[in-house]
Amino acid sequence: MKAKITVLFYLRKSKVNAHKQVPIYQRITIDGRRFDVSTGQYVEESKWSSEGYKIKGNSEEARIINGRLDMLRAAVYETEKKLFMSQVEITFESFKNEYQGKKARERMLIPIFEEHNRKMKELIGLEYAPGTYERYVTSLKHTKDFLLWKYNASDIAIDKIDHAFITDYDFYLRTERKCANNTVVKYVKNFHKIINQCLANGWISKDPFVNYKVKLREVIREFLTESEIETIINKDLHFERLEVVRDIFIFSCFTGLAYIDVKQLSRDNISIGIDGEKWIFKNRQKTETISKIPLLHMAMEILKKYENHPLCLNRNCLLPSMSNQRMNSYLKEIATLCKINKDLTFHIARHTFATTVTLTNGVPLETVSKMLGHTSIKTTQHYAKIVDKKISDDMMLLRTKLDNQNLEKRKCK
Repeated sequence: MKAKITVLFYLRKSKVNAHKQVPIYQRITIDGRRFDVSTGQYVEESKWSSEGYKIKGNSEEARIINGRLDMLRAAVYETEKKLFMSQVEITFESFKNEYQGKKARERMLIPIFEEHNRKMKELIGLEYAPGTYERYVTSLKHTKDFLLWKYNASDIAIDKIDHAFITDYDFYLRTERKCANNTVVKYVKNFHKIINQCLANGWISKDPFVNYKVKLREVIREFLTESEIETIINKDLHFERLEVVRDIFIFSCFTGLAYIDVKQLSRDNISIGIDGEKWIFKNRQKTETISKIPLLHMAMEILKKYENHPLCLNRNCLLPSMSNQRMNSYLKEIATLCKINKDLTFHIARHTFATTVTLTNGVPLETVSKMLGHTSIKTTQHYAKIVDKKISDDMMLLRTKLDNQNLEKRKCK
């Protein structure tokens, strides 16, 4: 929308000089906001026309001063034209700075990014998880490294960020940083949030992400089969630390809770559900949506095993969990002992609940989505596709087996 600009001249009667003359001021109004500028011209009050915004008559004085006022008026519209031709959005600030010859203060990218991260850190546990904050810290580091790589600079003015900057950043992450597609998408998405903040604050007028298109690629999520779950449950691990980790992992396999939600689980999260049995009622740390999960027998047995554990009593928690890093390290030991050739991590337990424990056993997709605390059923549908792939793989084995049987029958004939 075009800015509405008006110009008028008036006398500032409070400032009379020694010759009984009053200064003439110019008032410029842009979309209702105004600023006043001295014209440097003086006139006797009696000679001024308040209706015409100029000196009365055709005297030499009137001709000279009125001519200068006309030039100042023309300068206003020249400024408007210059901003328009430069494709600069005409706002009160941009017009005033241009008209008065002031260079607008450049806003730099890195301080804006750092301030965003500082505020995010203050909101850990309130609005953000620690992992989310760490991802933005990494995003900031990648951005700084990119600026050095591409521009040999430590910072850049935000109004210099254009479509080419975004595509070059994407290219840098894929080539120099060797990031996979989905990792690139996440880092660029984090950067887009900073740009959106600049747009919302009116610091930039154009979105450099217009026409930038990239998509997450579907990833086949690892999960355990029924036989692999049984192997882990029945394995004699000999070490208490491995047994504790095994139990907590299996608990997650039968509840679908993520690591942080298991760690936060307390007696207050266990209540009687609609069926009269014990359920878990827990707000997910990641999405703040509530998960309502009926406790299966295996999960109940594990909770009972640790109900009097010293750590659980001291921390008012249900399971003696340790750091996610340590648990994942111990899970790799467990996988080796159980001869499971998979990169076993705690999050695989959540995938296993969604696939092997529920969907494969006929639990409806909508029910699984509710128990997992997903905000969209589309997220849960990824697991359904995994189950379909398993069905396909199993049927392929069956076809091969039947084909081989038919071959043997033909040989016998």
